[in-house]
Amino acid sequence: MSTDDRGFATAWAASIAAVLVCVAAFTFWIGAAVTARHHTEAAADLAALAAASHATDGPVAACERARQVTVRMSVTLLTCRWDRGDALVEVRSVLSGHLATFRPPEARARAGPVDRPP
Repeated sequence: MSTDDRGFATAWAASIAAVLVCVAAFTFWIGAAVTARHHTEAAADLAALAAASHATDGPVAACERARQVTVRMSVTLLTCRWDRGDALVEVRSVLSGHLATFRPPEARARAGPVDRPP
């Protein structure tokens, strides 16, 4: 029986490197998902604010303004409606790459006049 340990450190280093690569890939993947979610929430907020700021132009024109914001932010406007003077919007992001296998993030936002209490 031989006690020759040549190559043991190489095999162990390769195993550790493989684990680190997997952890790094998973971390980047989770980071991309979180970033997509934050982007979607920001787009919903901005679209609701855009609609509310154009409320005096009528609901159709205000929702068109919200749609323009979502187009520029590369998200899809799902709904734009009004509830007692408040604009309510719902948006969805389009995911690409490996994230496309999951349900795309959606966000809702509400915005209204600042002179009225909530």
